[in-house]
Amino acid sequence: MTPNPRRTHSTSSSAQRIVVLTGVSRGLGRALLVEFVRRGHTVLGCARDPAALAALQERFGAPHDLAAVDVASGVQVAEWARRLLARYPAPDLLLNNAAVINRNAPLWAVPADEFDRVLDVNVKGVTHVLRQFVPAMIRQQRGVIVNFSSGWGRATDAEVAPYCASKWAIEGLTQALAQDLPPGLAAIPLNPGIIDTDMLRSCFGASAANYPSPEDWAGRAVPFLLGLGPEHNGRPLTVP
Repeated sequence: MTPNPRRTHSTSSSAQRIVVLTGVSRGLGRALLVEFVRRGHTVLGCARDPAALAALQERFGAPHDLAAVDVASGVQVAEWARRLLARYPAPDLLLNNAAVINRNAPLWAVPADEFDRVLDVNVKGVTHVLRQFVPAMIRQQRGVIVNFSSGWGRATDAEVAPYCASKWAIEGLTQALAQDLPPGLAAIPLNPGIIDTDMLRSCFGASAANYPSPEDWAGRAVPFLLGLGPEHNGRPLTVP
């Protein structure tokens, strides 16, 4: 049976939303998935780990839809989006969260294929998702697009040059996208803040434990995300 999630056109943060979310199998994405579902919203998510996704799909069930997709593949993203848009309304929230980071190293020591992978996921992957979902959001004349940036999209540090390059690109790409959008939509580059994830531990080591867990962060981030609207279009924001 084709899902028919309850839908309201209210801009209230308590109204049920259709949320498209990449990178749902771990870290911030998984914490967001859990919190959005807990609050009664429908999550259409993807990640690369089929086993983790199968377990999450079994846990949450319909109308949530979690699929194995590598956002670096334009073909996979197109097939995923076609299937979702045939069964669900266009997203109210489109959250480009999926990302990878290079292993700590000075720029000249980062292998070319590793640099390529960071850009393929963190930049090209975002554009693949945007290309497939934004036209449907424009047709429905509303929706908020949040492209996850980083503190390292607004500042820099040693040994993470590829990651910094990708997140600075997201800042510019998103602000330019905001200028392309018609009234009623918004595109926002979002710095999530510093959270104790596997990605942070790859850089900070054990000191990452000094920062909030993804679950604690999601409890603050989800209400913040649900409160975004057209008035935030093009504004670089940070989760409070």
